Amino acid sequence: MWNEPRPPNAPARVWRDWVLVAVLAPLAVLEGLLRTDLPAPVVSVGITLALLPTLLWRRTHPLLMLVIIFSVTNVAPLAAGGERPETYTMAFALLLVYSLFRWGSGREGAIGLAIMFVSVTISMAFHRLVPADAIAAYAVMFSAITLGGTFRYRSRARMRELDQVKLLEREQLARDLHDTVAHHVSAMAIRAQAGLATSASSPDAAADALRVIEAEASRTLAEMRAMVHVLRRNQPAELAPNPHLADLQDLADTDGPGPSIDVEVRGQVDDLPPSIGAAIYRIAQESVTNARRHARHATRIEVRVAADDTSVRLRVSDDGESGPARPAGSGGYGLIGMIERADLLGGTCEAGPGPDRGWTVIAVLPRTGAAT
Repeated sequence: MWNEPRPPNAPARVWRDWVLVAVLAPLAVLEGLLRTDLPAPVVSVGITLALLPTLLWRRTHPLLMLVIIFSVTNVAPLAAGGERPETYTMAFALLLVYSLFRWGSGREGAIGLAIMFVSVTISMAFHRLVPADAIAAYAVMFSAITLGGTFRYRSRARMRELDQVKLLEREQLARDLHDTVAHHVSAMAIRAQAGLATSASSPDAAADALRVIEAEASRTLAEMRAMVHVLRRNQPAELAPNPHLADLQDLADTDGPGPSIDVEVRGQVDDLPPSIGAAIYRIAQESVTNARRHARHATRIEVRVAADDTSVRLRVSDDGESGPARPAGSGGYGLIGMIERADLLGGTCEAGPGPDRGWTVIAVLPRTGAAT
């Protein structure tokens, strides 16, 4: 959990932190004007306003921001005649504690714990904090620490799950590409044998065989370039043949209850690379499965494939209700797998509510199947 100097998901300053500072600043001023029990109100509010910008760097430099705020609050009594100038607004310091254990490294967390312990000890030593208040301070700080650690763990667990989904999608694509390349190589071998057998008696037939071998070799090289962009574990390959666009009609023949499925393919798709045809089929299959599972009150699912000279466009939509029950991409991993497969082949895939109702998945893949 703490073996990295900085988590990969530690973001830079975000708009929420700016909003937080913009909201807390006037609240601190109001507190200084309205609170009658606030010692040294001008100094207290001034220190609070000066420390508010630490929230802007709490994600990228959590330890430094924690050191600043605890150092200033312990030195502040010197500027306030011995009184500890604490505003209620200064409770935002707990966000810095949370941020340290949410985005900081293990070494930073240990240093931060020491700083907080020393800060509370100093306050007790100079009689600014009674033991009961010290216990309460520790309880609040450890609550913030626990919260930060919990969210850190959940974020890392989700990242591991996302990586696993992407890896599985890469493996499946690698299997499809492997089988396609094997088909091309087999065709080349057969043509080469035929050319050798007829070379003496029919030179023209041998020349035709060489032209076929050259075409097959070009397609094989294209598929091999795609293969180097994906990963494949040492697992047994699937024995079922690779799916292709002609299999899309099988989706409409699904028996059982649920919405009807209408499939339509337009454009020239006979010469598509097998990897593109398989990708279109698998994305459509996953989209139809999700629609049948999650589309509330849907009666119809449309699968539309349109091919032109440069790309192939898939659109899967349903007429169900668009509500919170539909997965918006973050709830499940099916969409993540579809996006990963499209991206590996140089295309795009996105999903969201339809213009009128229902859910729509749109994938666009290049005809060449060149991976990026």
